[in-house]
Amino acid sequence: MKKYLLLLTAIIAVAGQCFAQLNKRDLPVVYLPDNVSVHFVSPGPIRFVDISVKDISGDLPVPNVLRIHVRDSLRRFNDAVVTITGEKFIAQYRVVPCRDDRDGTVQTEIAIEPSDCRPLDNPEIGLSQLELKANALRLLAIRPGNPIEDAKAFGMQGYLYHIYTLGDYIFLDIGFHNKTKLPYAIDQLHFSIEDKKVTKASTVQSVVVTPLFILQDIPAFDKYYRNIFVFKKLTFPGNKVFSIGLSEKQLSGRILTLKANYQDLLRADVLPK
Repeated sequence: MKKYLLLLTAIIAVAGQCFAQLNKRDLPVVYLPDNVSVHFVSPGPIRFVDISVKDISGDLPVPNVLRIHVRDSLRRFNDAVVTITGEKFIAQYRVVPCRDDRDGTVQTEIAIEPSDCRPLDNPEIGLSQLELKANALRLLAIRPGNPIEDAKAFGMQGYLYHIYTLGDYIFLDIGFHNKTKLPYAIDQLHFSIEDKKVTKASTVQSVVVTPLFILQDIPAFDKYYRNIFVFKKLTFPGNKVFSIGLSEKQLSGRILTLKANYQDLLRADVLPK
């Protein structure tokens, strides 16, 4: 609830600035037919939507697409203002009703352009998904070099190439080399904090850690795999390790585990600009 109130406060503050600069007639116009849905496509996830009239219905079929349509074709409205808020922007459009799009001339896909947006200072959002992707791509462009940690098993080799930090984020550059002739279908790539030493008498403790961002969706690979994973900064005691586990879908079940010590994280470099 607190996060929602902070976001709403930021939206109201920026929206007030927008209205001080723009009247409704100055907003970009979008035509909405009775028989067709219109889709707004955002460059990143949409966080908040406001539609000024109840005659228009809207939903988010996917995180970065707003779909609107007329709720009841028998009821008419003059116009409406649709406000779309992303992680770092706010955009407003004037929606005007029109007759059925029988000739197919109405634009049904609206790309939210930078010229339509105003910056939004949201304290709950650090780096946006677009910013995380841009930084991950920069890291992927860096030559791997000698790995910080490596492991091998079942004809597979795993590498932790780089650990970089940026603000409150940790970027892990991870690669795998399949030296066999069998393609590797990934079941899962999981991350956890585990005990460094496990004895028969001790209870194994494992805490799953979920990435905030994964650069590429790679379901399988023949020879080489490399990807960037982003986490919120984390700490753990010296008797724990950060475990990176790769497991295979097939019955052969080849499993490879990389382990990074806390010292590896402490020695992480700042992501170069």
